[in-house]
Amino acid sequence: MNRRRFLLAAVIVAAILVVDQTTKTWAVNALDDGPVDVFWTLRFNLSFNSGFAFSMGTGLTPLITVAAIVLVGALIAFARHATSPLLSVALGMLLGGAMGNLADRLFRGHDGAVVDFIDFQWWPVFNVADIGISVGAVLMIVASVIDERREREQRTPADA
Repeated sequence: MNRRRFLLAAVIVAAILVVDQTTKTWAVNALDDGPVDVFWTLRFNLSFNSGFAFSMGTGLTPLITVAAIVLVGALIAFARHATSPLLSVALGMLLGGAMGNLADRLFRGHDGAVVDFIDFQWWPVFNVADIGISVGAVLMIVASVIDERREREQRTPADA
C-alpha cells in the first residue's frame, strides 16, 4: 500500500463528503418553499431520489443501500492499492460521492432517499455526490488507459 496515494484519496473523500453534506443540508433548509432560479436554465430545486442514477430503480431503496455499502467497501480496498496519483483522485471522488449518497440513505430520514437539488431543467436533478461519482468514473477510465499504455511501453523493447 502506498500511504501517500491512500492519503490523497482520503483527503478527496473528506472534501467531497463535507461539500456534499453541507450543500444538501442547505438545500433541505432553503429550498423547502420552492425552487430558486440561478441563471440561464440552472435552478436549485429540492427533490428526493429513492432510486439510483437518473431516478432509475425507484422503490429498490433497500437493495440499492446494500449494494452501495458493498461498493464502498470494495472501493476502499481498491484505493489502498492505487497505482497512480490520478487513480487515487478518481477513487477518492468515487468514494466521496458514494459515501455522500449512502449517508443520505442511512441518516437523513427521507425514507432512504437521496437529496438532489441541482437542476438544469434539461437534465435529471443531481447533487455534489453525483458530480464526484461521475467525474471520478471518467478519471478512473483515463487513469486505466494511461496505466495500460505505460505497462505496454514497459513490456515492449524500445526501438533503437
